[in-house]
Amino acid sequence: MSYFSLIYLGIFSLIIFVLSFFNIIYSYYFNLYLNIDSYVYSLILSLFIGLLFLFKKKDTYKISIYHKILTVISGYFLLPLILSIPFFLSIYNISFLDSYFETISGFTSTGFTIFENIKHLDQSLILWRSSTQWIGGLYFLFSIILLIDIFDNNLKKSLTNFITFDTFETLKQSFKILILYTSLTIFIFIILKIFDFRNFDSFNLSMTLISSGGFLPFNNLSLVLNSNIKQVIFSLLMLTSFFSIFLLYNLVFFKNRNLDFFQEDLYLFFYLLFLIVVFFSFLNFDYDFSLIFFSLVSSVSNIGFSLENSPKNLSFIFLILVIIGGSFFSTSSGIRFIKLYVLFNFSLNNLISHVKPKNINNSKRLFSEISLDNLIVNKYFLSVVIFIISFLFLSLFLTFFGITFENAFKISILTLMNTVNSSMFGVEDFDFQNLHFIIKYFLILFMIIGRVELLTLLIILKKFLFKN
Repeated sequence: MSYFSLIYLGIFSLIIFVLSFFNIIYSYYFNLYLNIDSYVYSLILSLFIGLLFLFKKKDTYKISIYHKILTVISGYFLLPLILSIPFFLSIYNISFLDSYFETISGFTSTGFTIFENIKHLDQSLILWRSSTQWIGGLYFLFSIILLIDIFDNNLKKSLTNFITFDTFETLKQSFKILILYTSLTIFIFIILKIFDFRNFDSFNLSMTLISSGGFLPFNNLSLVLNSNIKQVIFSLLMLTSFFSIFLLYNLVFFKNRNLDFFQEDLYLFFYLLFLIVVFFSFLNFDYDFSLIFFSLVSSVSNIGFSLENSPKNLSFIFLILVIIGGSFFSTSSGIRFIKLYVLFNFSLNNLISHVKPKNINNSKRLFSEISLDNLIVNKYFLSVVIFIISFLFLSLFLTFFGITFENAFKISILTLMNTVNSSMFGVEDFDFQNLHFIIKYFLILFMIIGRVELLTLLIILKKFLFKN
């Protein structure tokens, strides 16, 4: 690995060290000694790896986009190995594969779990589950900065008013993202406390909501969200993982605001407003405002939480919303609304140009001076095609192992979109613990693919298969 790759992974190893230290302090403070040794092992290993990587001799090797991709992908496989130690060494006799599956599910903010009853778990291990989501969401945001050249050059231009893309300057600027990410977590915690959530639940939920994760510190969310006001507040907090985290960053740190930077969030705002109008005008079948709003926000933010009386007859619509996803620079997953908007806009302009060839069509995005770039359109189109191919492959693979077509269809979407299975999608009882080990390995792979996108893997394959 290059010096930059080791520095990048070393920083996150030290963050794991901090989380391990926090869990040890928590365990001692509340006399939770059952799993404390496992956190000591993860603390020692993460500190050793972090210091080893950080103090490697500096080289002058130029960092290419291929090294950046390999760095990000390596982190998705290597960092969960450290995070899986407390699961594997806990008193619950969890196999290595199940420990790694649970960790990858948290690190990718998916939320699939091998545990049947959360009440039976030690509180410190519940806290550790939430921590895997929190650091996974942070890692995803850092990775977006690192790989911005691949995804969208226009978005990169709109970000240059607050962040540079020099290799080591990126790390410095990312520290500010860490501060903002942590501050938002604390903000969510405070809001939950104001509305009478328990300290332990508030802290775990704050790490889950900021990362667009799916782990809960209890079995039944409905028992906690026992009033309309709590459901509405919780829904609004879920939107923190729907809109761009860099939007707030720009508002806090910079006075000179560029409208191009806000364009995606403007699109998302109108998209959300449109959905609210449609749902409450045509799909509000005997359900109250707070419940419909909760289900809607849970879907668009790719969190996937549901309540006991969530409208199950709308599960297919909710799956479509999950596929669309949220902001490019948020912790949510999905194809991304901006991609679908650009593809629609580009297609519409081309149709108009054929119908009225003498007219001059405006190729600029709404609320922006940025014109549609054919290269970006091709990337977006390719990413949609890759999603369809991945979805079909995973669905067929799951059915091959005896999973019903309906469950295979839904689990495939939720896996690629990093969204938890819940009653809202009709798969709340899906048993991950007793799955064939081959299926678990494939779900692990596709949960990671849902975070890094197959487009990055195709770039790597192109590098090694077509060197000439």
